[in-house]
Amino acid sequence: MFAIWKLVAIVLLALLMTGLPVAPSQDDLTDLPHARQLLDHGKIDEGMVVLKELSARQPGLKGLAHAWGVAYYKKSNYSQAVPYLQEALKESPNDKESVQLLGLSYYFSGKTTDAIPLLERSQSWYQAANVDALYVLGLCYMGVQNYDAARGAFAKMFDTPPDSAASYLFSAQMFVRHGINVVAENYSQKAIALDPRLPLAHYLLGELYLSQLKYPEAVSELRKEMEINPGYAGVYYKLADAEMRLDKYEDAERLLQRSLWLDPNSTGPYILLGKVLVKKGEFELATRMLEHALTMDPNNQLSHYLLGQAYHQLGRNEDADREFKLSEELRQREHPKP
Repeated sequence: MFAIWKLVAIVLLALLMTGLPVAPSQDDLTDLPHARQLLDHGKIDEGMVVLKELSARQPGLKGLAHAWGVAYYKKSNYSQAVPYLQEALKESPNDKESVQLLGLSYYFSGKTTDAIPLLERSQSWYQAANVDALYVLGLCYMGVQNYDAARGAFAKMFDTPPDSAASYLFSAQMFVRHGINVVAENYSQKAIALDPRLPLAHYLLGELYLSQLKYPEAVSELRKEMEINPGYAGVYYKLADAEMRLDKYEDAERLLQRSLWLDPNSTGPYILLGKVLVKKGEFELATRMLEHALTMDPNNQLSHYLLGQAYHQLGRNEDADREFKLSEELRQREHPKP
């Protein structure tokens, strides 16, 4: 009887052990799949340690160059990633990840022309295009002044036809961001020609004119935007800025009040309203606006400066000196001398 129970116990133990996880061997912890797993989970430094061990043991291992390229790309060391990704493509010409990462590495290394064919090639593999790579491709086209191609990339990003009013508007916004204002103006006008009531098209054109000190033109475009898009707080704010620069302080104040009714959490209108009130000589009210703006953004250099002006006009010289000093400290912090 004892022998039977001993046999049963052995069988049960064997069955239990089959369900236990098997500890990975040392070789499993230093192989290429484990290195890639570490890289994929953001453990870049640990993954690179494994890759160093593999490089020492098996320098010609297939896939090793690819893994090194991925590791350096994820470390944002793009110039180091390039030769490894080039080697990976010699090893496997259809390695899609290496194609795209090499294109992105070229771009981030300042080699825009080299990046374009790789990024163009990589997009053809995806039905749902990789938005980051498309954005970079659009920037590359901008860098070589191929603006229509850039528009095509941005249109694809937003799933819009490349010749639509929306694609011209998206592209104009990108161009403004990178200081390509002449093309941005042309594209904004094209967007409006295709769809005169497209929201934000007149707004963008008004912003451009405002930055170019073309205040009457800015007012005209921003008023058109206000008719199309009356619920957008930003248009009242920008229009107030243009009106203030034309010395129309009453109009600017009224517009800023509307902007704040629509969006009381935005700092800009409070600051601009404080500036308008200082211009009007309403210093008590200006201080209230600017003090409120500083509760929202304590480190705004302009708010401190304008508040100092208002305090000075009210005879509160100690408060004024404090604000001027804070303003200057913030200005030096934002624009340190070389």
